[in-house]
Amino acid sequence: MNAVTIKDVALAAGVSSATASRVLSGHPATSADSREKVEAAAKSLGFVPNAQARSLRSTKTDTIALLISDVRNPYFSDLAHSVEQQAHEAGMMTFIGNANEDTQQQDQFLAAMLSRRVDGLIVVPQGLDEDADHPSEMLQRIISSKTPMVFVDRTLPQLDIPSISAASAQALDEAIGQLKALGHRHIAFLGGPAHASTARERHRAFDAALAANGLETDEKLHFAGDFQAASGAQGARWLLEHDRRPTAVIIADAPMAIGALTIWREAGVKVGSELSVIAFDEVDAMLMHHPPIATISHDLRAMGRAAVTALQSVMAGNEPEPQEFISQFTARASLAQAPETPGA
Repeated sequence: MNAVTIKDVALAAGVSSATASRVLSGHPATSADSREKVEAAAKSLGFVPNAQARSLRSTKTDTIALLISDVRNPYFSDLAHSVEQQAHEAGMMTFIGNANEDTQQQDQFLAAMLSRRVDGLIVVPQGLDEDADHPSEMLQRIISSKTPMVFVDRTLPQLDIPSISAASAQALDEAIGQLKALGHRHIAFLGGPAHASTARERHRAFDAALAANGLETDEKLHFAGDFQAASGAQGARWLLEHDRRPTAVIIADAPMAIGALTIWREAGVKVGSELSVIAFDEVDAMLMHHPPIATISHDLRAMGRAAVTALQSVMAGNEPEPQEFISQFTARASLAQAPETPGA
């Protein structure tokens, strides 16, 4: 529970409580100087306007907020479009924020949305606090304020929040089975950061798929990236220098795949004939690549619509059950018979 009051903020800012209240409620009748002082004081004291958050239950604004992990990632752009369109059909406007895969930036956006009295939040959570095994303080404050919230794409197992997610086990089993049928035995995995539930789920499902297909599970063939293009490029270099010379690779998201494919093109690697590639997320860049890249994809339109529907249910006082969509594997020309490798 937040012990800091508006009076505390007003005192720290050197303004009246009425002025502090107007600033924190977004009232236009405040000077730029007052807004700057009050906002700085509120941030310094860690103030969250819980009274305003509580008012969400009785005062509708017909607005919701969506926080995505990285606006540059076409996967999240497509998800945001789906959420925004479904909300629009329901008569609600959507504020969209970018966490940039950063917990602090996530929390700044969520605090700002509370102050703007949005009716609810759809959040791709950015994981755990760096210093402790629990969600960020901001997420805990939102829960305490009873603000309607739904998680989409990612989850935090410590929190009992309605969620919309995707399961990749079946698709990965099909993908590994196809690679095995093509003669691949050393299959690398360029994965995401451990703090993201999607990265953990895909890593577990990859290992399980190897085992189910009678292939060796080897952590030395796993590279941990961060779901961004630069780490995909690092993973591509790692694979080229790997002593086991993997003949196939599965990449955990589109930006990492784009980074990796760029490095392999520059190195003259022939995707398909020399290295079979499968990437998560069916985005235009994967289909436009030569050859087109095999993908493990999610129904983002359905997930976005389900997230808005779930949030509406929470806003109505209900407790919707978590929903998990099944991912789909699509084989393309980036898959080919495994080449002969020394020591294979």
